[in-house]
Amino acid sequence: MKRGIPVAWHGLNRMVTGWLVLLIVTFASVSINASPINSEQSPSLLVMGDSLSAAYGIEREEGWVSLLAERLEGEVNVINASISGETTSGGLQRFSDILGQQQPDIVLLELGGNDGLRGLAPNQMQANLAGMIEQSQEAGAQVLLLGIDIPPNYSQAYRDAFTGVFHSLAEEYDISLVPFLLEDIALNDALMQSDGIHPTADAQPIILDNVWPELEPLIEPLVEGQLETTHQAAAQ
Repeated sequence: MKRGIPVAWHGLNRMVTGWLVLLIVTFASVSINASPINSEQSPSLLVMGDSLSAAYGIEREEGWVSLLAERLEGEVNVINASISGETTSGGLQRFSDILGQQQPDIVLLELGGNDGLRGLAPNQMQANLAGMIEQSQEAGAQVLLLGIDIPPNYSQAYRDAFTGVFHSLAEEYDISLVPFLLEDIALNDALMQSDGIHPTADAQPIILDNVWPELEPLIEPLVEGQLETTHQAAAQ
């Protein structure tokens, strides 16, 4: 949580038009997918995100969330409730029902990009994310916050306020943070789709590698606890 978000989109003004439609004109549909395991016996992980987590423009199984489920090899039930076009306000409106239905052990929040691209007030984005964090913690779930940056055509003051939201929330609620989800991707044309907005299939393993160092410490105790429970049950 100590790393700062890099000034990542420098030199990408040619992508501004595309950025303005990031997640906004994409498919407004949700698909909640889980790995094929018994969720009653296994820990579960919920991803609340936008098109960056909804595998926009690529096959769903190529997306980083699906790759995460593969990496976990059935030890954790991965639920993807991401919607292309989602804002923090929309996420907050949906969150309570999804949280109650899925009862996850870990919640990954990957929202905010659309708020920034629409120029919405960072303090409102912060309040919306805080609401989801608080609900998660009240339900006993750990939270991992996935940060994002916005293009350089926005004023530096707005960008600083926007990216600062993620750090502020991580500190206030003592949660883990990935400062910039698209680290080592956003400036590489070969890893971005033709719209200059969404990562390609080749970029998805890198996204997962960006998330994993902060996520693995949250997962390990759950998996170890599940194994211990299984062994105790077998011994009875």
